Amino acid sequence: MADPADVGALVRLVQVGLAELAVPEDAPVMQAYLKTDMPMYGVKKGASKELERAMKRQFRPRDRATWEAGVLALWTLPHREEKALALRLAAQHKRFLTLDALPLCERLVREGQWWDLVDEVADKLVGRIVIADPEPALDALERWVTDEDVWVRRVPLICQLKRKQDTDAERLFRWCEALAGDDSFWIRKAIGWALREYGKTDGDAVVAFVEAHAGELSGLSRREGLRRLRGE
Repeated sequence: MADPADVGALVRLVQVGLAELAVPEDAPVMQAYLKTDMPMYGVKKGASKELERAMKRQFRPRDRATWEAGVLALWTLPHREEKALALRLAAQHKRFLTLDALPLCERLVREGQWWDLVDEVADKLVGRIVIADPEPALDALERWVTDEDVWVRRVPLICQLKRKQDTDAERLFRWCEALAGDDSFWIRKAIGWALREYGKTDGDAVVAFVEAHAGELSGLSRREGLRRLRGE
């Protein structure tokens, strides 16, 4: 009987599955959209759902080390769809998404270096850790806010998007203020996105924050933050 924690079997499952789903003529279009020269099979996100279910059925890590080994085995493969499935695999096993997983998340962000991979880490992995253990997780992310890597800085801003009334608003506003002068599009957009999402829970607080920091926030951050609150 095959070992349900066999990392080699996991890799074979994913590579064979993606090869069967591949639409090679779609790969250049997808690469152009993502602005990447990383090789791609040409498998769109929705097309891999059954493969994701097969991963969950067939790869059952017995402990954190095996889970991380499976994630990294897929992550270090050359194709972008393989890296995307590494992130889906990580998210499938929520019991391992604790504070101890933050170093792995940081590695994935530093190596991912683009919105499609980084935002998935922020939402499905770091976001889950924050939901499970908010204060210690957010404390750990304080260091990320001042990191030299723009993608690391982006994660704290957007990891609370799904917390609604449980959002640590004080911290969110403080981080937005700290990064208001950042000249990166990705940070300015993330500030606006975070404010807009929290505005669904407390629109008055978001309007007050934007008005108080109108001179510091970029036009993009202000417009995005207020878009659903003032019809902008």
